[in-house]
Amino acid sequence: MTARSSEQLGFGELLAEAERQNGHQQQRRDAAHLPDTLEEAVPYMRGLIDRHHAAMLAADAAKAMALRAEAGLLATKLNAFEPGILAGPDAPGCILDRETRAREGEVPLWGQSGCFEITVLDMRVRIELEGIFGIASSVVAWLGFAAHAVDRDKPFISETGYRSFLGLSGDLVPNLTPDAFVRNVITAHIIRDLKGKLVPIKPNHRESASGG
Repeated sequence: MTARSSEQLGFGELLAEAERQNGHQQQRRDAAHLPDTLEEAVPYMRGLIDRHHAAMLAADAAKAMALRAEAGLLATKLNAFEPGILAGPDAPGCILDRETRAREGEVPLWGQSGCFEITVLDMRVRIELEGIFGIASSVVAWLGFAAHAVDRDKPFISETGYRSFLGLSGDLVPNLTPDAFVRNVITAHIIRDLKGKLVPIKPNHRESASGG
């Protein structure tokens, strides 16, 4: 590497670092109104989820997406404006999700993660709904979920007893609650993709808790 190319690389790194610092400064300004500590952030996050739930029921996608961005900024602030807000169980985003999670068996608010059961065409399904930090939540309005067979000796929507529904597109529908949403999605999947017929779960998946 020549001296000139080395100097150019060094200058490029300086520019990148300056850009990173400028980005941090802008984030700090944007996050000035947000809590500085986890103790304050958890109740704030609960209130944010309440507002997000209201926005989803009002079919206000722009408001819902703005609140998700605010939640991401909150987690980023708690992470010293560094990446990795969902890097592990002790990361701020994971803690906020866990501390605001719906009680087991209760239908979550839009924006809460949670696990509950529904029945679709006499088929019992355990639903794991993603919260505000879910996959693709910054891209599409509908939050993703996973469906698990409860009665693994009976036909289901997949041979493994498990199916995920992520990145679902489409306009929001007013007053559509999370349980009604997942029921509609699964029903449509059965009618459209399975031609109205459920499939037996393969023997090697019948004892699995998640279907693999």
